[in-house]
Amino acid sequence: MKKGCIFFAILIILLQFGCTKSVRYTEAEIADFSPTTQDQIRKGQISLGMTKEQVRYAWGSPDSIRFLPAFEGKAREEWTYSSIRALNVVTSKILFFYEDKLLYIK
Repeated sequence: MKKGCIFFAILIILLQFGCTKSVRYTEAEIADFSPTTQDQIRKGQISLGMTKEQVRYAWGSPDSIRFLPAFEGKAREEWTYSSIRALNVVTSKILFFYEDKLLYIK
C-alpha cells in the first residue's frame, strides 16, 4: 500500500511538471519584438493582439488547432491549451485568432 501511495504521488508530480518546456525560443528569435512583448514571452504570459508566433514562444504549441470558416475573407483559428492539475483535473484555455492576431481568450 505504501509503495502505491508513493507511486501515485510521483505520478502526480510528473504530470504537473514533467512535460513542461522551460524555454521555447532563443533571445535572437524574440529580439525584433517590443520590449514589453519580449518580457511577456520570457514570463510565459500572453495578451490580446499577440501574433500566433508570439503565443507559441510564450506558451509552446497548442494541444489542438481548429480552423474556423473565414470571416470577411480573413482566416480564423481556435487554439486549445489543456493542463492537468492535481487529482487529474483538466483545465483548458481556448484562444481565438483572427488573421494572425490573438482576439479573444476563453
